[in-house]
Amino acid sequence: CGPDGPTHHGVFDNSFMRVFPNMIVMAPGDSLDVAPMLEFALQQESPLSIRYPKAAAETIDRDVAEIELGKSETIRWGQDGNILALGALLPEAVAAADQLQQDGLDVGVINARFVKPIDTNMIVQAVETGFVLTLEENATMGGFGSAVLEAANAIGLSTDRIRVAAIPDSFIEHGERSELLVDLQLDAEGLRQRVLAMADDVVAAVEA
Repeated sequence: CGPDGPTHHGVFDNSFMRVFPNMIVMAPGDSLDVAPMLEFALQQESPLSIRYPKAAAETIDRDVAEIELGKSETIRWGQDGNILALGALLPEAVAAADQLQQDGLDVGVINARFVKPIDTNMIVQAVETGFVLTLEENATMGGFGSAVLEAANAIGLSTDRIRVAAIPDSFIEHGERSELLVDLQLDAEGLRQRVLAMADDVVAAVEA
């Protein structure tokens, strides 16, 4: 079969799953997350969903942290800002962070792993450190970025330096996944451009 079209992109799953009470919503960042997440899922008594796209699973070379309920995994921490990546766009976030080093920015990457329950402690640390870009292959409405903003609001954190990178509120046309990610600025170069714009905004706000 060919590439998916507007009705089959699977970009709404996390949004509708997270509204159910007691639901655990997970998304592996790469191939090394998949088996441990499945093992973790079999040990839970709550209903649980695991979201991974119809794509080849890439691998991030690292010492994989144990799967813990509601806990993210720090790939590397950035002093200027951090990309909080949920799911299979994690490799794009790592590639973008590598490119941003050449631009003089120290940007970290967090493998979020959970949409629900969400890692509130990590969100606090990220917001207090610098700018935050949430990243997901899901609709903007009600997804991981929404969950981060809700969590920040609930504990009184300013959301001024948080931005959401996700599928826009429209139906995405038929096409290859890699091509669509470029069109939506969810590939490594698109993320680089988003972060550079965010960094400029932060500097302008500080100087104002």
